[in-house]
This record gives sequence, C-alpha cells and structure tokens, in this order.
Amino acid sequence: MSNLISDEKITEILERCGKGKEAAIPILQGIQDVVGYVPRDAMNYVVANSNIDAVQLYGVVTFYTQFRLKPIGKNVIKVCHGTACHVAGAVEITNALRDELGLKGEDDTTEDNMFTVEDVACLGCCSLAPVIMIGSDTHGKLTPKSVRKIVKDFKKKEAEEK
Repeated sequence: MSNLISDEKITEILERCGKGKEAAIPILQGIQDVVGYVPRDAMNYVVANSNIDAVQLYGVVTFYTQFRLKPIGKNVIKVCHGTACHVAGAVEITNALRDELGLKGEDDTTEDNMFTVEDVACLGCCSLAPVIMIGSDTHGKLTPKSVRKIVKDFKKKEAEEK
C-alpha cells in the first residue's frame, strides 16, 4: 500500500478501468488523479493485482510525459522551448530558473515541493519570446536576470499571503 493511496482505492480504479494490458493508461491516470503522480508501490500493487506486467507498466509511465514518478510542486513553472523561445534564449531562462530554485542534476522539483520547472513545446506567446508561465500568469521577453526577479517576487508574494 502507498502512503498516499490505499489498496482499496487502487482496487476501485482496477475495477473501473479493467485489469488487462489495454487498461494500463487509464489505471495510471486514475492513480495520478488521486495522488498527483504515480508512486512505485502503487505500480507494484497494480502489477500484483492485474494482467499488466511490470515492464509494460513502467514502459507506459516513463514513455508518456503526462505521467510523473515523483511529486509535482505546488507551483509549476512552464518554460516554453518552442522555436521562437528557443532562439530567444529559453535554455538560458531554464538554467537561470534552475539556479534560482536550487535544482541540481535531473531534479525538476524543489526539495520543499514548492516549485516544479517543466519544459513545454509551446505556450502560444511567440511574440513574447522567451516565455514562462507560473500558474495562469504569463511572463515574456525574459532575461536570466528578469526571470530570477520574477521567482523572488513570486516567493515574496506567497510568503505575504500566508
């Protein structure tokens, strides 16, 4: 049993979605809808209680970018890496964000689970390139310096609202 989702809840998802290999995606979606990501122990429970083997389930959860194996932060910062943003400096923006948030290596979520940095294909704001989105707020024409300020201001605003 997962600390975040009960065996009973997973069983309910299996009963609703089915236990065959074709149900892998709906099962994973059901788990992620409850927990926000797909915990390994939840996957182990699915493997033990369905006709889906571990290799298939892990293959599905790692192939589709909609699934997460780790918790997602309270605030998701989407960084556009579409052509216009890429040419305008999206990589530098991502690096500045990661640096400002203290993200190391492959980490995409801060240790306190406050922020997740996510690269996206397009935010539909090419004329504002490079662009990020925090929640529903879009920020464009960014530089590494301005994106650091946006994060600092966001953190300050969050602290004031507490």
